[in-house]
Amino acid sequence: MAVPDHRVLVPVDVLGGESVPQTVIDVLASVPVVLLGYRELPEQTGTDQARDRYGSRVRAELDELHAVFEDAGCLEVSSRSVFTHDRLKTFERVAVETDCDAILLVNPAPVLERVLVAVRGDVNLEYIARFLGAVLANTDLEVTFLHVADEDERTRRTELLEVAVDELAATGVARERIDTSLVVDGSPTRAILETAADHNLLVVGESRPSVRRYVFKDRAKRLARETVDPVLVIRGEYLEGTEGAGDGDAADDESASTDDADGSDESL
Repeated sequence: MAVPDHRVLVPVDVLGGESVPQTVIDVLASVPVVLLGYRELPEQTGTDQARDRYGSRVRAELDELHAVFEDAGCLEVSSRSVFTHDRLKTFERVAVETDCDAILLVNPAPVLERVLVAVRGDVNLEYIARFLGAVLANTDLEVTFLHVADEDERTRRTELLEVAVDELAATGVARERIDTSLVVDGSPTRAILETAADHNLLVVGESRPSVRRYVFKDRAKRLARETVDPVLVIRGEYLEGTEGAGDGDAADDESASTDDADGSDESL
């Protein structure tokens, strides 16, 4: 079986007791996954010091999680660990370095049956549909596309949702599994949170050239904080590999390691 082009970054605070629900692991089995075991440190704690003290524990926890993904039949799993003073900057950097299309913000998910996709506009719509098609390929999950519009844009935004359905159906997802919801003259964030109550996984797409500035601040940060669902943030395909190179992410700002396919440990 050919490995899909799409890839998901899964950051996990393994020392903080964070874990990935089995339901989410099963859904991600159809796409390559990069596990990022991280620990955010206070400014006064050096990253090398933390790695010397906690590195083996983090690696052991990460190895166990790696095995769980492999046992679930995931197509491709790689992992790395990192101690950092800025987890958001690290998520962004690692997502770019590993060519990840999306970043999973972990929340409990005892049951995973319905996916809510918040559509902000036609930007990246085809891209989001292609990614969803890859993730949903071997599942029976139902999908709802949600959009919030002004009254005078009702017709145009209804057509936008129809395009979203067509794009996702073109990837092989049966139309009877796809629904739409148009909210008129409402708060987008509130509408997403209210609709998410009837779903088990929230998918949002970024539309600015910085994962950190948009994904982890403003609306997406609030969604991740207030929803009880896992949140999957799909990066814009225009985010270049050189993004963030001059963003102050100095080499001494974090300490990291990555596992190659043969299990060897390589310092970054």
